[in-house]
Amino acid sequence: MPYLMAGYPTLAQSGAALEAALSVGVDLLELGVPYSDPLADGPVIHAAASEALRAGTRLGDVLALAAEYSEAVPIVLMVYANQLFAQGIEPFLERCAEAGVVGVIVPDLPAEEAEPVREACARLGLALVMLVAPNTKPQRLAQIATVASGFLYAVSVLGTTGERSLEELRYREVVSLARSASDLPVAVGFGVASAGHARAAVEAGADGVIVGSRLVRALGEHGPEGVRAALEEVATGLGELAARR
Repeated sequence: MPYLMAGYPTLAQSGAALEAALSVGVDLLELGVPYSDPLADGPVIHAAASEALRAGTRLGDVLALAAEYSEAVPIVLMVYANQLFAQGIEPFLERCAEAGVVGVIVPDLPAEEAEPVREACARLGLALVMLVAPNTKPQRLAQIATVASGFLYAVSVLGTTGERSLEELRYREVVSLARSASDLPVAVGFGVASAGHARAAVEAGADGVIVGSRLVRALGEHGPEGVRAALEEVATGLGELAARR
């Protein structure tokens, strides 16, 4: 599941990057909505969001991009709570559904405050993807399980998004926590940047891997071909694992 920032470095380039990802073969795509204060994101994605905003990218542009590709791949929007609430929960999610988006990830939405969003998502047939971190407590896990749908996003580090060494990533711990909370599929993200990372995540029991900062950096340095090459490299880890099995 690749992550791309809509509008970075331009809308046209983000569309070309999306096509490059599709050419590799992906199961889902996470599309970031540019935001000025992305608390969950590290410097690479934060900088990409800032550049997209400076270029004039707005929600309508993001949804138009999603609508263009929603028949080719299921698209989940990564959006912050203030963006959702500023438009109104129902109107925002209705626009998502009309664009063919299949779900939303709201990383700064506490489970205790998520019920109105869950209800609106359920009415519109959208998934509400919730995050589980290595330090999530049992009571919070239970609350997450009551509102989450689609899949659980297992955060492999304490901190923001960004490439990490394999030794820093707590795959087995966070996948085990997610499994204890729900029967939903589990996708691991934050720090996945190589074939070794992807292989280790699946060996730890994950159903999928999310690659973000690595792709955003590759896009900025090498254009859409950089996205294709980075995804192909990460995918080799999954291919090697499948071959062993």
